[in-house]
Amino acid sequence: MSRSAVDAVVIGAGPYGLAAASHLRAAGAEVRVFGRTMSFWKRHMPRGMCLKSSWSASRIADPARAYTLEEFERVRGRRISRPIPLADFVAYGEWFQAHAVPEIDPRQVVSVTRDEPGFRVVLEDDEPIESDRVVVAAGIAEFAWRPAEFDGLPPELASHSSEHADLGRFAGRRVAVIGAGQSAVESAVLLHEAGADVEVIIRAAGVRWVGRATREGLLGRLLFDSTDVGPALVSHLVARPTLVRRLPPQLQLEVARRSLAAGASPWLRPRAADLRITAGRRVTQASRSNGHLALTLDDGATREVDHVLLATGYRVDVHRYRFLTPSLLAHVRCAEGSPMLDDGLESTVPGLHFLGAPGVHSFGPLVRFVSGTRFAAGALARTVRAGRRRAVARQAREQGFAVGAPDQGAR
Repeated sequence: MSRSAVDAVVIGAGPYGLAAASHLRAAGAEVRVFGRTMSFWKRHMPRGMCLKSSWSASRIADPARAYTLEEFERVRGRRISRPIPLADFVAYGEWFQAHAVPEIDPRQVVSVTRDEPGFRVVLEDDEPIESDRVVVAAGIAEFAWRPAEFDGLPPELASHSSEHADLGRFAGRRVAVIGAGQSAVESAVLLHEAGADVEVIIRAAGVRWVGRATREGLLGRLLFDSTDVGPALVSHLVARPTLVRRLPPQLQLEVARRSLAAGASPWLRPRAADLRITAGRRVTQASRSNGHLALTLDDGATREVDHVLLATGYRVDVHRYRFLTPSLLAHVRCAEGSPMLDDGLESTVPGLHFLGAPGVHSFGPLVRFVSGTRFAAGALARTVRAGRRRAVARQAREQGFAVGAPDQGAR
């Protein structure tokens, strides 16, 4: 194979893909980025929602720290409210892309295969690209999880919360929302405000309201890192992913459990006051009934609804990325669907990197959130720079050996 056409291909143009591309370009790498800018946030998040993350934890990282939320707010000339509205965050991501990663190709990647010493990437129109590295920053849309009780139900009766950008379509309909986290509570609030008849069904004893402790002043800085992932004090550990990676497995699991436990932001609480919430119950059976959906709960109670919205989260399994070929995935060592990554977020296939949620198993909860883009993109860029230095040194040694070799023909 001839030398790869580019140093790296980045798959995905959300916060992690944009941060990765900006850092790689600053490191001198030739990069091509494929995807539609902020597409997950546009297509899989409901209009009217706000970010759960705080202001300091919602910046997309660039190496010069030039394209911050503060700079976007200044350039636009309008204050962004807190919590950050989805529409403003999408606009921020598009502004970041236009300045930090101006050349993005919207075509989809359909396959990635190993082609020593690099990779062969094929696009939707069959154009092939050779690359030394592939950075997968393709988001979580493929990981949407549906409980088994709802298997086989048609989309008009049951859907995942990530399938909707506009919940107004459910106005006047009876909707059961399954889940206890931010997505469930905020979706239920938006449905209620759009005129739907909503019931939230959760296994827990009640909604857990998180984020009430102050993030302001000296006390806030003592309790929480600016990345703002995890509960008080634990947040400072979560903000150091290389340390989390070296913790005993059981302690890693405990950190993740405490940091990712289902909960909703307190600013939603007043808007959720009129919601009907059934706590401590779960759906054991769901079946069609005269064009509607009959639900049976674990206490024997029943419900008839027009639709079930599954705000049941995401479960990482990189085998669900359809562009990764089976022959490539066969060499990616995984633990329950999550790739095992080294300090450069590099998998067991040299040159294949995973950013975002697939990195949680190796580096902890930080890399599931926007605030993890600085760590992930920085670690990736350092690995690429180190690899290039090794390649240059190896080439120099080989050239030196060739120059110093005896002339066999003179013997």
